[in-house]
Amino acid sequence: MKAVVMAGGEGSRLRPLTLVRPKPMLPVVNRPVLGHILYLLKQHGIVDVVITLQYLASQIQDYYGDGHSLGIHIEYVTEEAPLGTAGGVKLAHPLLADDEPFLVISGDALTDFDLTAVVRFHRERQALLTMALCRVPDPLDYGVINIHEDGRVAQFMEKPSWGEVTSDTVNTGIYVVQPSVLASIAPDTRVDWSQDVFPGMLARGEALYGDVVDGYWCDIGTLEEYHRANADLLFGKLDLGELGQRIGADIWADGSVEVAPDAQLIGPLYLGEGVKVMSGAVVQGPSVVRDYSILDTRARVSRSIIWRNCYIGENAAIYGAVLGRQCSLKARAMVFEGAIIGDKTMIGEDAIIQAGVKLWPSKEIENGATINHSIIWGSQGRRALFGRFGVTGVVNVDLAPDFATRLGAAFGTILPMGSTITINRDPHRSPRMIKRALISGLPSAGNNVLDLGVLPIPVARYFTRASNTAGGVHVRLSPYDPRVVDIRFMSKDGLNLTREQERAIERIFFREDYRRAYLDDIGNIEYAQDAIEIYTRGYLGVLDGPTIRRRKFRIVVDYAHAPAADVLPELLRKLDVDVVPLNARVEATKVSLSQDEFRAGRAQLARITQALDDISLGVRLDVGGEKLYVADETGTTVPDGLMCVAMAALVFRAHPGSTVVVTADQPMVYEDLAKQYGGHVRRCQVDPLALMQAAAEDHVEMAGDGTGNFIFPVLHPAIDGLLALGKLLELLAGQGKQLSEVLAELPPFYVATGQISGQWETKGRVMRCLLQQFSKMRHETGDGIKVHLGDHEWVSIRPDNDTTVFYLTAEAGSQHAAQELIADYGGIVSSYIQQPCADEAPPGPVFEPPNFFTE
Repeated sequence: MKAVVMAGGEGSRLRPLTLVRPKPMLPVVNRPVLGHILYLLKQHGIVDVVITLQYLASQIQDYYGDGHSLGIHIEYVTEEAPLGTAGGVKLAHPLLADDEPFLVISGDALTDFDLTAVVRFHRERQALLTMALCRVPDPLDYGVINIHEDGRVAQFMEKPSWGEVTSDTVNTGIYVVQPSVLASIAPDTRVDWSQDVFPGMLARGEALYGDVVDGYWCDIGTLEEYHRANADLLFGKLDLGELGQRIGADIWADGSVEVAPDAQLIGPLYLGEGVKVMSGAVVQGPSVVRDYSILDTRARVSRSIIWRNCYIGENAAIYGAVLGRQCSLKARAMVFEGAIIGDKTMIGEDAIIQAGVKLWPSKEIENGATINHSIIWGSQGRRALFGRFGVTGVVNVDLAPDFATRLGAAFGTILPMGSTITINRDPHRSPRMIKRALISGLPSAGNNVLDLGVLPIPVARYFTRASNTAGGVHVRLSPYDPRVVDIRFMSKDGLNLTREQERAIERIFFREDYRRAYLDDIGNIEYAQDAIEIYTRGYLGVLDGPTIRRRKFRIVVDYAHAPAADVLPELLRKLDVDVVPLNARVEATKVSLSQDEFRAGRAQLARITQALDDISLGVRLDVGGEKLYVADETGTTVPDGLMCVAMAALVFRAHPGSTVVVTADQPMVYEDLAKQYGGHVRRCQVDPLALMQAAAEDHVEMAGDGTGNFIFPVLHPAIDGLLALGKLLELLAGQGKQLSEVLAELPPFYVATGQISGQWETKGRVMRCLLQQFSKMRHETGDGIKVHLGDHEWVSIRPDNDTTVFYLTAEAGSQHAAQELIADYGGIVSSYIQQPCADEAPPGPVFEPPNFFTE
C-alpha cells in the first residue's frame, strides 16, 4: 500500500514560526512533525510515500530527499496553485496503483493511530473511503461526524457553531481511499474532501465510513496546540519511538550533552545534541532544548521550547514560551507565557517580553526595553475575535485604542480599496474613544469613513444599506456591563457579518497582514448630514400613515436615555401619535443598566401606563433601539415571548398567506396561528444573523425571536425596535383592537426555560451523548438538539457559542409539565457533563499548557 502525505500547509496561524519554513517542518521534540508521520507509516509497513507540496516545497525535498536514509521511498508532487485538500492528492494519482486502496494522511498533525487497524476496517466494510475519526473536547474547528453503529457516515458538518454541534467525533484528515474515488475528481481543479467529495458521496449514498480510532491525535494548527504536542510527546501520551538516550528520570538526550553538577533538571525534558546547561541553571519540564543551544549560568527555563543554536544568558529566564532558531537572550532578560520569538532575534540585557507577544524574525530588542505588543505589526493574539455581540472586551484592557486601530485596518483590508464604511456609536465616552481609534485604522487600509455620530443601531443599519456603502461599524457600551465595549460590524446590507466574513477579518488580524494605502490612496473621513432624514423617509414610506393617524393613539414611550430619543419623537409626531415621554434626554451614564435597574424601569413604565387616562399602550426601547418592550393599555407588562406571538397573530390577520419567521426555541403556537389564518411559519437558528438572513427571504412579513427583537423586512431585514413600534401601531389601528384584546384571543401555550453551566472540554461530548440517547426518538439538529415528545410537547438543548452554558427550552400541555421537562432533561445534561456516555471510558489526565494567547 502507498501513502499520500499532504505537506503543503503554510501554517499562517503559527507565524512567526512558519514564516521561513513550512508547517510540516516544525520540530516536535526530536524530529519535524512530518518526520513523526513518516516514522509512523514505516512502523505500519507503509514504505512507498508520495508527498504533496506547495509552500516552501524545496525545504522538504532537500531535507528528506528520496527517503533512503529513513528506509522508505519518497516521491513528490508540487501544487503550482492551491488545489484544495482533495485536488492536491489528485496530483499524485499517476503515482498510485489502480487496483488497491491508498492512505491519505496529513503531514502537519501528530498521531500514533493504529493505521493497520484503520486499513483492516476499510477492507472489512468494503468501503469506498474510510475516515479515521477521534473525539475531541472542542470540535468547532473540525469536521464533525455522526456515524451509524456499523460505522457508515450519517452526517458531516464542517466547522460548525456550537448550536450545530451534535457530536465530539471529528475528522482527523486520515483516509483510506479506493482509486475510483480519486478517478472521479477532475484534474487541476480546486477540490476539498470536506466541502466537495464527502457531501457528494453522502448525497449519492456511497460507501463512506468512519472508524473511531483509539490513540493520540493533535492537529498542530495553533501555537497552543504546538506547545501541547511537544508536552504530550514528552509525557508519553503517544508512542513514536524512543526520544533519545534516557539520562535521568523522564530526561532524554540525543547525543552528547554537558550538564553542570549543580544544574537542576526536572523532567520531562529533551536535550538535543551538544546542549550545554551551565552552573546553577534550572530547566523544568515539559521543556525541549534542541541541538547546540546553551543555557548560561543561573538561567531558568520552564515549560518552554527552545530551538537549535539558541543562547540563554546569565540569569535570563523563559517561562512557557517558544524560541526559534539562533535566538539570543542576554543577561537577565525575561520572556513570559505564550511569547513566540522568531528566528535570529536578539533580546538585550534586562529586557522583558510580556505574555502573548510575537517577535518576527531578525528583531533586536534594546537593553532594558519592555515589549508589550508584537514587533513590528503587533497582535495580542486571541483564539477568536468575534462573539455573540461582535468584538467584545473590557475597555482599555482587552479593547485598547491600538487594538481597535488594528481591528479597523483588518476590516478595511477585506473590503475593496476606496470603498466607504459608515461608523457610529452610543453616547458614552468609552465607545467614543474606541470609535476614533477604529476611524484611524480604516483609512490606513484605503477606505473612506462616513461618520454618523450618535445614532440608534437600526438607523445606522438602514443608512448603510441605503447609501451604497461597503459596510458599517457600531460601537457601544455593553448594556450588560459598563466596563465592556462591543464593536459590531455590518455588511453592505446593514446586517451582521456572516461567520465567513468574521473569519476573514480574524485571518487578517492574526496574520497581521493589513493592507497599507500609499499617499493619495489613504481614505477620507467625512460626516454624514442626512442619516436621520433618509431613515425617516424610508420609515414613513412603509407604514400606513393615514390609518395610524385616524386612530389618534396616545402612548407612553420610555426612551431609556438612549439615542432613539433623537429620532423617534419626530417619527411619531408625523404620525399624529400623542406621546407621554419618559427618560427622553440622552445621557451617557445611563446606557448600561443592571438587571435590577432594567426590571425597575419596566415596572415604572407599567405603573405610569396604568395611572394615565386614555393610554393605548406603553413601550420601552433598549439602548441600541433594537429591542421593543411593551405594556398593554391596562398597564400590564407583556412578556417578550407573548408579545412576539401577539405580533405574529396581528400580522397573520392583516396579511393572509404571509410568512412569519421565528427561532427554533419558540412555541408551536405559531404553527397554530398560521393554520388558523392560512399563513406560513419558518424556523431558524437562535441567532440574530440567522434571524436577519431568514427575514431577507421572499414573502416574509415579520421575524421575531421572543426576546424583544422584531424584523419587518419591508423596510430592511434588520432588527429594528423603532419600526416594530410603528408596525404595532399600524396593525392595531387597522384591526381596531386594543393590545389586551389581541392577547386574550391567543391560544394558550406553556413554555419553560433553564440553563446549565458545563465545561468547554465536555461540550462536544455532551452533545454526542445526547444525540446517541435520543437517536430513536423524533428529533432535529442544526441548533443544538430538539426532541419531539408529542403534540406541542418538546425539549430543546442548545450549547451557547460564547460560554459553557447549555440552554434548555421546553413546551408542554401545562406550565408545571414544561417545568418538569426542564428538570428532567437538565438532569440528563448534568449527568453527561459529570461523566462520559455509557460506552465510553472515563477520560485520562489532561496536560494543561501555559496560557497561550493564540488565534
